[in-house]
Amino acid sequence: MELTGKRIALGITGGIAAYKSAELVRLLIKQGASVQVAMTEAATHFVTPTTFQALSGKRVYADTWDSTIDNSMAHINFSREADVLIVAPASANFLAKIANGIADNLLTTLTLARNCPLLVAPAMNLQMWANPATQRNLSTLRADGVSVLGPASGEQACGEIGAGRMLEAEEILADVISFFQPKLLAGKKLLLTAGPTFEAIDPVRGITNLSSGKMGFALARAAQEAGADVTLICGPVCQPTPRFVTRIDVVSALEMHAAVMQHIKAQDVFIGVAAVADYRPKHLAEHKLKKNDGANVPSIEGLQFVLNPDILAEVAALPAPPLCVGFAAESHNLAEYAQKKRAAKKIPLIVGNLIQDGFGGDNNRLILFDALGQHPLTPAPKLELSRQLIAHIAHLLETC
Repeated sequence: MELTGKRIALGITGGIAAYKSAELVRLLIKQGASVQVAMTEAATHFVTPTTFQALSGKRVYADTWDSTIDNSMAHINFSREADVLIVAPASANFLAKIANGIADNLLTTLTLARNCPLLVAPAMNLQMWANPATQRNLSTLRADGVSVLGPASGEQACGEIGAGRMLEAEEILADVISFFQPKLLAGKKLLLTAGPTFEAIDPVRGITNLSSGKMGFALARAAQEAGADVTLICGPVCQPTPRFVTRIDVVSALEMHAAVMQHIKAQDVFIGVAAVADYRPKHLAEHKLKKNDGANVPSIEGLQFVLNPDILAEVAALPAPPLCVGFAAESHNLAEYAQKKRAAKKIPLIVGNLIQDGFGGDNNRLILFDALGQHPLTPAPKLELSRQLIAHIAHLLETC
């Protein structure tokens, strides 16, 4: 549970998107957070306080003049114990008020009185979103240090299509989790590869491997959470792209090599996570190879192969290379092969794992190999390991 121990104050303003906030409360609590809800009077016309009280297990604040509140200062008490205040949905009216210091209801008052960070998830009609006044208010809020989550584009309750939809609860949850991660790579550019490559034999067949891409995608997310500008070049995988990560899809090792060399300039870090095929068939059959009822069955020995480019070694050999990190997935003799690979490619760090520990799964067992030897990490989910690895890379950037 990634939000264990976090205390979250959630404000809800009037709008049809308020129904998504009920799911957001559920997801936040599922991740270990405690949630205290405050609503505007308008919000109660869309979803009742009873719903949020049932989901959060706590009373819901909605009235500035509630006499049952100790010291009658809900606007002061609300944020004193919170690690973050999230307003979702945040209406155009609410954004305008807090941008201009107006406190005329409980939520706007406690927002101005807060002593914790503020995240807002706008939700409004596309014309309201595009209105210059709204955009001016958002610029003011960003300048004041407020984090703006979204909005998304799509079909709206009014029937129009465009920007202004509140993010889905799962997306806001991901942004909240990211918010709490240390920004160890703020201002850095990071390029990484992930997944397998597919080396064609004929128009329908090819040579590939079982890499799922999960480790590379987890690393891309962890790097983005740490504040990096992340570009992910991936082979043929079915993984959702982490938010705010630039994704480039390729198929073969040659395509991956070309994409890396095109984007490597000005990168601070390069991580070669992809399971790139070492070889490719020398010749691509023009048409599908036929089995001919079992006669003349082609054998793997009958294919001629050529070496694929060594992407990691080529990047490390550039005149001014980024910090290069490699991966070594082995079936045995991990320490021996990983250190040999690190030395051959002349890079400071190789991350090793046995394929039986990580291929295709959500968990992994990693060992870091550097000039000082090997450093095993405790087996854990790939995202957790990725955050540890990103922290190690950030340390290397400071010391190199």
